[in-house]
Amino acid sequence: MRIYSKTFLSILALLISSAAWTADFQAGQAAYDSGDYQTAIAEWLPLAEAGHVSAQFGMGLLNANGFGVPFDNEQALKWYRLAAAQGNAEAQCNLGVMYANGWGVPQSDESAFEWYSLAADYGVTEAQTNLARMYLHGFGVPESKVQAHRWFAIAVKLGETSAKIKRDEIAAKLSADELEESALLADSWFERHENLLASQ
Repeated sequence: MRIYSKTFLSILALLISSAAWTADFQAGQAAYDSGDYQTAIAEWLPLAEAGHVSAQFGMGLLNANGFGVPFDNEQALKWYRLAAAQGNAEAQCNLGVMYANGWGVPQSDESAFEWYSLAADYGVTEAQTNLARMYLHGFGVPESKVQAHRWFAIAVKLGETSAKIKRDEIAAKLSADELEESALLADSWFERHENLLASQ
């Protein structure tokens, strides 16, 4: 007869629970992708309530878009905030969008900038291009064409081809020294995020 320690049994229970969570989340994802939002909700809501970060983000998407539930910015914010607090960069970006547009919250460029900055630093190209536009126009942050060019350039290098036009438009207005400063800032970002990018 084998005798297992409480620690071993706790770890085993956690692994089994994690495997079940993964299967349930994937079932919800498949349903979401096929437009079966009621099934997605049935799979994701219990996970989200139990703290599953991707399910929380998924519930945010469902509520923000009115997929399978009435359109509800308050619920979208609730789930995005929970996911963002656990480091979900897509949720952080979507919170930035909501603050930038005043959807369910008082409009705040400063709050949008903070959320975009977190998501941009994690490599979300939508957040990077939104951050670049904020620097370009001085929304929520002092205007800086160097920083705008830097973030557009990073997004382009990460595959966001739609940012090329804005990057090049700004480049035409920068001095050689400013272009060099932007390049150094971009290079520094890629050096600091080498491990993150390798895992993506």
